[in-house]
Amino acid sequence: MRLYQSGSTLLAIITLGAAACGAQQTVMPQGDALVPARFVDVAEKVGVHFQHVAPHTTRKYLLETMGSGVALFDCDNDGRLDIYLVNGAPYTDPTPPGFVPQKIGPKDWNRLYHQKTDGTFEDITEKAGLQGVGYGMGVAVGDYDNDGNEDLYVTGYGSNHLYHNNGNCTFTDVTEKAGVSGGGWSASAAWVDLDNDGRLDLVVDRYVTWDWNDVWCGEHREGYRGICHPDVFPPIAMLVYHNDGNGHFSEVANKLHLDTPAKALGIALADYDRDGRIDLFVANDSMPEFLFHQKADGTFSEVGLESGVAVNGDGNTYAGMGVDFTDYDNDGWPDLVVTDLANQRYALYQNNKDGTFNYASFTSGLAAMSQLHSGWSLRFMDYDNDGWKDLLISQGHDMDNIETVSPRLRYKEPMALLRNVKGHFVDVSDVSGDIFHDAWVGRGMAIGDLNNDGRMDAVVTTNGGAAHVLLNETETKNHWLTLRLVGHTSNRDGIGAVIKVTTAAGSQWATMNTAAGYMSSSDRRAHFGLGTATMATTVEIRWPSGTMQTLTNVAGDRQIDVDEPALREN
Repeated sequence: MRLYQSGSTLLAIITLGAAACGAQQTVMPQGDALVPARFVDVAEKVGVHFQHVAPHTTRKYLLETMGSGVALFDCDNDGRLDIYLVNGAPYTDPTPPGFVPQKIGPKDWNRLYHQKTDGTFEDITEKAGLQGVGYGMGVAVGDYDNDGNEDLYVTGYGSNHLYHNNGNCTFTDVTEKAGVSGGGWSASAAWVDLDNDGRLDLVVDRYVTWDWNDVWCGEHREGYRGICHPDVFPPIAMLVYHNDGNGHFSEVANKLHLDTPAKALGIALADYDRDGRIDLFVANDSMPEFLFHQKADGTFSEVGLESGVAVNGDGNTYAGMGVDFTDYDNDGWPDLVVTDLANQRYALYQNNKDGTFNYASFTSGLAAMSQLHSGWSLRFMDYDNDGWKDLLISQGHDMDNIETVSPRLRYKEPMALLRNVKGHFVDVSDVSGDIFHDAWVGRGMAIGDLNNDGRMDAVVTTNGGAAHVLLNETETKNHWLTLRLVGHTSNRDGIGAVIKVTTAAGSQWATMNTAAGYMSSSDRRAHFGLGTATMATTVEIRWPSGTMQTLTNVAGDRQIDVDEPALREN
């Protein structure tokens, strides 16, 4: 969607597709729809100098299009977010079957940047022991042993690695002991307590069955070679690791009925039907999307088709990549948004509150805005603290020669920022800073409040390029509240807890988690914009243990730590 300003009248021209009878509709957003943001790329200024390694070959291997992820987390509990960036590794052109890329020097390392008191970052990768192994893809953050320190799980092609946080921003590779190395080509991962035993389990997406398959894909008549469509390669099941509580995990995908073959890239979690059990959504590439509903016996049933989230509004599959599972319309029920490639339209599924979803890409304005764009990581986040969750999207095509065959499309694309106006989205990218005019090959993205000023920031990765640290300097008089949960009966991070924050203007909800977007892991703290309200009249928390907790008259413009109350014995 493009915005046209005429005098004091703002017109949002939305071109609707076949599902809306091919008509063009003029929508006039109410009130202050065009509220610009201001995001500034401060990567160089704050000392984050990272270059992603993604060799591009004449063979157009699928692997070279995908990387990679980023995590925002506090590695030493000093109250400041640190940045972990995942990197690739070299390989040859051509590469023989069976080859597993390895890092051969510092330029291939994953990187940990520790935030100092002045807001700049220092590279402590070597000291931390986080250089990584092989061709990295994604990262997931979670305190799996409940010791109060955030641990890292890094996925990749060939094997994955679990790094235990020793408590001082140094890490120990415990992959072999934990039994979580996996195999094949892993993508996004999520820490989540599937059985509510107080310990975080681990769900790992895997993409396709692939081994440097030297397949010619592209247009022979045009004489060029292109990236192969995922249909060329077989699907593969996810890995699901149950936390046994002794530093070891057991693979239970088959036992939990989570072993349906997939082409999984993104993963997100929420209790979409509010039955008290966490559910999982998996973004699949060019096959039906998966929604795994958790049943009372702890096993899962894949219900994507019957719930209305398996395909788009035209009944077609699409290249599902990034996903967020969040209540965007403030009705208390988690909704879904999924990115895909250009000419497919990003998919927004609005929760119908009865176990099904409505395809809302057209009615929300998202379809027209995304028609010619390719999205990867995305997150709902309230950039102006008005109490409505907006959309920030990392964009760029997967094919570096896409403009040869589709002149209207671009390999490098600017980020997108879509403002949420009471459930309808308005594209404010053009008026929100230079970064929304700079074209990148965007991939991973994590969000969090880097400088603890109450405004949500982001770190974005690019395929074969630099990382960008986007500081939110939006001018606003709105207020905010950030919650850091500390579980005791529940898992220490409170992942899976549902938070309801109420002000005089209404209520909003969030599910505590670090997994969403694409191969990335965001700040685990829950952030709420309060609008003009200076306090939350109530903060209600449903912990994974089932404990209900209510706080009253909570002052805004601060972060508070909330401890889970002890369970009462009958």
